[in-house]
Order: sequence, then structure tokens, then C-alpha cells
Amino acid sequence: MTTKVEKSIQVDVPVNQAYNQWTQFEDFPHFMGGVREVRQLDDRHLHWVAEIAGVRREWDASILEQEPDRKVAWAATSGATNAGAVRFEAAGPSSTIVYLTLEYEPEGAVEQIGDKLGIVERQVNSDLKRFKELIEDEGYATGAWRGSVNEDLDVGTPGVGDAVGSHGDSGKAGVSGKAVAAGVAAVAGVAAAGAAVAAASKGGEETQQPTGATQPQQVTVVEQPPPDVVRDDALVEESDPAGYTAPSSTEGVEKGVRDSGDDPMIGGGSRS
Repeated sequence: MTTKVEKSIQVDVPVNQAYNQWTQFEDFPHFMGGVREVRQLDDRHLHWVAEIAGVRREWDASILEQEPDRKVAWAATSGATNAGAVRFEAAGPSSTIVYLTLEYEPEGAVEQIGDKLGIVERQVNSDLKRFKELIEDEGYATGAWRGSVNEDLDVGTPGVGDAVGSHGDSGKAGVSGKAVAAGVAAVAGVAAAGAAVAAASKGGEETQQPTGATQPQQVTVVEQPPPDVVRDDALVEESDPAGYTAPSSTEGVEKGVRDSGDDPMIGGGSRS
């Protein structure tokens, strides 16, 4: 199953400036999240290294069509299966609309989960916004390549069917089986963490029960005498410790005059 993403954005620079910046493929990591490296092997071939959500992907891509100020189309030739095109359309003397179409084939459990969550689509949208910020803040392109590739051959918008020889990193999404399992575990961990938070929230409303087993306490029942009988076998003779004299207690005796503002529960002094 393949996924297609189509996004566009308007940038406030002339069309040739927007196009020139896009031809600087090795600068893509500056605004493309997850792209670690792009190496331009020659005028038509690129090598990509990307990592999104802990999944590392590498692929080689071939430029199928490139026309200055109008279009760049590509398709993978090995590694991760993807293809697409970016088009530039003038929206005035100092404004350009950039249209990006990408079709790819998610592989492995981690990418398929991410695909269902729309992670790549959000990433593409974010990348275009950063491209806009980059080119508008700089005010000029960092470089330009004005050559053309198959300019007279309209390949349309390439899809994964045009990615001849690309077989998705041998079906492992560029990572080992252990890494994929770890990614699935991470997703499960997020779900478990959410369940723990919900349980903690609920626990605030209910009394927490002890998890360990408690031992029953022994209770001794003492037989009580009838109410009209006085027992003298439990009385202890009073004796003062040698050399000790108990001072008289002043507890409960108030000194001084209580003001109208005194607190009767405290027993004197004014409230501040």
C-alpha cells in the first residue's frame, strides 16, 4: 500500500529565487526535518539519508525531469521507495506558490503506524513552512543550478511505479528487526504511559488499597467487673521519686486583661 502527500505554500520571493534555493539539494537538512544528509553525486543523481521516529532510511534518487523556474521531478532507484515532483508557479513579481507531491511506500511496523498517524504528511507541511522562513529571512538563494534535465520530456508527477529498482531497503525500512521491535515497544510504551496517567488520575478519587497482605492482629478480651464493684487489686500505691518535687501547674491560668480583639481559642494577645 502506498501513500501520497500533496502540499503547497506561498513564499514571498520571486519564482527564480525560490527555484534556485530548491536546487541546492545538499542544503535540504537545513529545513527538512529528519533529513540527515543529501549528497549530490552528479547533475542527475542524489544519495539521501533520513531518520524519522528512530527509523533510518537511505536511498538513491534520479532526477527524471528538471526545468528551471518550473519543475523538479524524481524517483528512487534503490533503497526506500518514493517518488514525486515539486513545481513552482509565479503568483506575482515577488511571490511564488510551491507545490510538492510525494508518493512513498511505508515499510515495517513502525512506519506503518506512523503512516496511519499522518506523521509524514505533517512533516512535509512543516518542511515547506521552514523553507518559506529560510528563503524569506535570507532574502536571497544560497546558490543556484540553472541546468536542465529532460526538459522536453514531460514525465508528469512520478509515483512509486517509476521507482525502478527501488525495493524499500530490502523490506526492512533500513533498520534491523530488533530496531523495529524496539520501535513497536516504544509505541506500546506510550500507550502504557497513558494508561498509567489515567489510573493515577482515577486513584485521586478513590482510596488506595494496600497491595501487600496484612496479618490479623490478636485482640485480648478482658472481662469487666460489674459497675457497682470497685476493684482494689489494680490500684498502685502512689510514691514520689526520691529527691523530686512536682512544681505546681499553671496550665489553664490566664494572666492579664484580655482585649476585645483577643482570640478566645488562643488565650491572649492581639490578632495581627
